[in-house]
Amino acid sequence: MPIKVGLVSLGCAKNLIDSEIMVGHLAQAGMVMTGDAREADVVIVNTCSFIDASKHEALGAIYEMSDGKAKARRKGQKLIVAGCMAQRYQGALPVVEGAKGRVELPKVDAFIGLDEVTRIVPVIEKVLAGDAGKLEFLAKTTTFIPDYDTPRFRLTPRHAAYVKIAEGCNHPCSFCIIPRIRGRHRSRTVESVVREARQLVAEGVREINLISQDTTYFGMDRWTDQRPNPRSPVDSSRGESLASLLRALDAIEGDHWIRLLYTHPAHWSDELIETLARSRHVARYVDIPLQHISDRMLAAMQRETDGAHIRGLVRRMRAGIPGLTIRTTFIVGFPGETEADFAELLGFLREARFDRVGVFRYSREEGTKAAKLGDQVPDAVKQDRWERAMALLRELSADRLRALVGRRLRVLVESPGVARGEGDAMEIDGVVAVPKSLPVGQFAEVTVTGAKDYDLVAR
Repeated sequence: MPIKVGLVSLGCAKNLIDSEIMVGHLAQAGMVMTGDAREADVVIVNTCSFIDASKHEALGAIYEMSDGKAKARRKGQKLIVAGCMAQRYQGALPVVEGAKGRVELPKVDAFIGLDEVTRIVPVIEKVLAGDAGKLEFLAKTTTFIPDYDTPRFRLTPRHAAYVKIAEGCNHPCSFCIIPRIRGRHRSRTVESVVREARQLVAEGVREINLISQDTTYFGMDRWTDQRPNPRSPVDSSRGESLASLLRALDAIEGDHWIRLLYTHPAHWSDELIETLARSRHVARYVDIPLQHISDRMLAAMQRETDGAHIRGLVRRMRAGIPGLTIRTTFIVGFPGETEADFAELLGFLREARFDRVGVFRYSREEGTKAAKLGDQVPDAVKQDRWERAMALLRELSADRLRALVGRRLRVLVESPGVARGEGDAMEIDGVVAVPKSLPVGQFAEVTVTGAKDYDLVAR
């Protein structure tokens, strides 16, 4: 009988690709995936550990799949914990304080880190044989990055895919633990990414989403001088860059979108803006987490930008890329944030009128520089500021969506009756309600007839 494996994949799209790589290797080895954890010989929980909420979600999944809840499952079932939590805590699950005191930690048969996703088959074989130590597969550093020929089984809809163009991060953001988990930035080559994208388009993929911790840093880790001027008009002259990658991807024939996610404001150049404006296939959509606008907060966050840079960049992007949709995120309640800092942020939201905005309450993460800062903001104040920001954003979103009524949009049909426009990223933005007769996985032209909350209605 083939080995049956269950998988719980948590966290972001970057984590999903790690799960897809594991599934690809399991399928190559003849192992069978099952959606019923009770039938599995092995259950893998691929964890996220970016903020406190994701850590608790991961622990909840581990508890659910552990011995305490496995009475109705296959005898001798094994549990493997993978991903960011395993890498961050090096196999020592964080202790959770429950209502009745400390919660007993579940039994885990093996931990694997981010570099071990391609070794999942021998890990499972050793665990099932009973001769594996639970920490022997956990490397302390991370160097792995997928290539175009890395075995992978996509878990996204047939018409959409994520492509990881780089791994790790070189930014010093004081609130973020990711560089300690995923290591230094390391880029794939343009050739590697293009070969993968060309194959995906040949398979019928209509939307390719480029992801990494910072897509704008692509190629720069191989430059001799890694301190480019953000206003440089020719950043590709030093070697491969995101701009040169987009030009190569844009040359791939076919009817498809290329979507740019996870960009950092410090490395946007005039060349990159011009490249997007001239592209046929690159969606006029940019995901650019700004985090704040107050100079005090940006300095404390170590964001490598200031308010003037951000305001100027947003103006240049909108002037240079007609019809651009900008998605961004902000953090409220960061240590030392005053009411004046928050008021400046609200004013900026009114002024900039971004198309898509996410607001997060600051999460104090152990091991980060910000966790050691004084003047931590009380939870009640964080919650109040978050609610006020979200109320403003709902108002601004309603105005924006009403302005779209009557317009023609090109949409990608996601499922029967549901589509996404060029300004809507998969799984994180709004949707467009369309007639159920439109074919799934294909583009269609629709007219917007109404709006509700964060979504549109079209015919």
